[in-house]
Amino acid sequence: MFRSEYLADLNIQLTGTIMTRLITLLSSLLVSISSYASDTWQHTVEQAKGQTVYFHAWGGSQEINRYLQWANSQLQSQYGVTLQHVKVTDIAETTTRLIAEKAAGKNSGGSVDMVWINGENFKSMKDNQLLFGPFTTQLPNWQYVDKTLPIDVDFSEPTDGLEAPWGVGQLVFIHDKLKLNNPPNSFSEMLSYAKAFPNRLSYPRPPEFHGTSFLKALLIELTNNDASLMQPVDEKSFAVVTQPLWQYLDEFHKVAWRGGKQFPSGTTESIQLLDDGQIDLAITFNPNAVYSAQANGNLADSTQVYAMDNGALSNIHFLAIPWNANASAGAQVAINFLLSPEAQSRKGDTSVWGDPSVLSSKYLTGTAKNTQQFKSIAEPHPSWQNAIEQEWLKRYGN
Repeated sequence: MFRSEYLADLNIQLTGTIMTRLITLLSSLLVSISSYASDTWQHTVEQAKGQTVYFHAWGGSQEINRYLQWANSQLQSQYGVTLQHVKVTDIAETTTRLIAEKAAGKNSGGSVDMVWINGENFKSMKDNQLLFGPFTTQLPNWQYVDKTLPIDVDFSEPTDGLEAPWGVGQLVFIHDKLKLNNPPNSFSEMLSYAKAFPNRLSYPRPPEFHGTSFLKALLIELTNNDASLMQPVDEKSFAVVTQPLWQYLDEFHKVAWRGGKQFPSGTTESIQLLDDGQIDLAITFNPNAVYSAQANGNLADSTQVYAMDNGALSNIHFLAIPWNANASAGAQVAINFLLSPEAQSRKGDTSVWGDPSVLSSKYLTGTAKNTQQFKSIAEPHPSWQNAIEQEWLKRYGN
């Protein structure tokens, strides 16, 4: 064998040996990392036993409240963790509480262990460094999450692992097809309908979440989704951009339910008014809420849900843990459970809650596999929420 051939053959052997050793080393490293992650999570589970997680979440839905009662019973039996639902009207109340605890230097033993948030409240908590984490990718059930969903941003704000996706929300409308067979398919048509049939339409009173969402969806249509809506509010141009919104509402309120002098307190009251025959459209942020409401006798079987032709204002809603949570381990265990195929399948069950899942459908069972979703319209930048609410209150709050 020539010397050059011998060296080439030796080089191949050495390269093969090095590659084999590298592969073996890498495999061992991955096993070690996996083992470490498993041990770390098991430590979290052990630490969580006996903890009570004070979960601040909207309390305006019987279906959601019952679902959380079920989740609590499961967490108690499986992990020894108690999930205490602290019902709030607006999670901004919780944000204010956490800011006060931060200002007082209360960096441990906080009064809030877990929050249901998105949008402006997430940005406010993130900007004020009120959140624990990043923690999401360390949850064992993270593997089931559908990564094609926009779970890495919340109203255009990067989530950075500080909140875990919980469900998909879409602003849609419920009507009774026996009483209103051809509902308005745009906000322009809605105004025409309101003028033709006065005292039959309304929306929840801002700053209630559904009411503000209605205003944002309306503004998007009236401005043809102006590019500035995806940027932080510019005070100089705010009046010009929103002028069509206030002009629309000035006309709408004159012919709205109770002359625009009174508004439903939220989606629950809207659904009740629809069921009572006082209004013709109810608003919800869950395309499948109609099914659970029917199953619980709160809506007639002839009711159905639809979205405007342009699509439905859509977002992911999330779960997060405050930086000073007293039961951060329990909160992680609770969130991990709520991301399990079992919990997500029950949450997506149209006879229970019907909230569209954030898991890949192959991991779901029952009706949760086929929960209804409409064409999506992205949320504006979170700064628009407060700006619109404040201007609405100034104009119509009294």
